[in-house]
Amino acid sequence: MAFVCAATWVAKEGEAHTVAEALKHLSPASRTEEGNIYYQAYQDPAEPNTFRIFEVYTDEAAFKAHAEYDHFKEWALGQAIPALEVRNRDFYETLDF
Repeated sequence: MAFVCAATWVAKEGEAHTVAEALKHLSPASRTEEGNIYYQAYQDPAEPNTFRIFEVYTDEAAFKAHAEYDHFKEWALGQAIPALEVRNRDFYETLDF
């Protein structure tokens, strides 16, 4: 089974550009991580302050390691997360039928 994180980020008013720019760097770098299977960010066209990130990792340890990479520290912790009003994350395991 793989480990899944479905995140919803809502930018503070006037900060959507900051979040989008951070994701522009964070997304491709995250895809290169050992243990990453899929990483895709989305912006809601009807609500441009709302972003969703769908992440799949080989296991929970690979997901936890994601937070230790320099690109995560720079672009998520250093740029995007301080610009958020809301940060929600839901976690799942895939059903490998």
